[in-house]
Amino acid sequence: MDRTPVRSSNIRSVGYDANEQTLEIEFTSWAIYQYFGVPLHVHEGLMMARSKGTYFNEHVKDKYRFKQIRRAR
Repeated sequence: MDRTPVRSSNIRSVGYDANEQTLEIEFTSWAIYQYFGVPLHVHEGLMMARSKGTYFNEHVKDKYRFKQIRRAR
């Protein structure tokens, strides 16, 4: 999945597959996670958020099923 680099102290890049409703986040630790069943408006909100980390913690973390794709370095 293609990801877009973002300005954040803990998120490096964000990708989204609208057909699958899958959000992919690469953290500054180099870990990558995919979150499933994420509506488009949540992805859009994350991309527009002033603080990506805060938005992630409030709207994504612990709210969607996820899978780790790559471990932190």
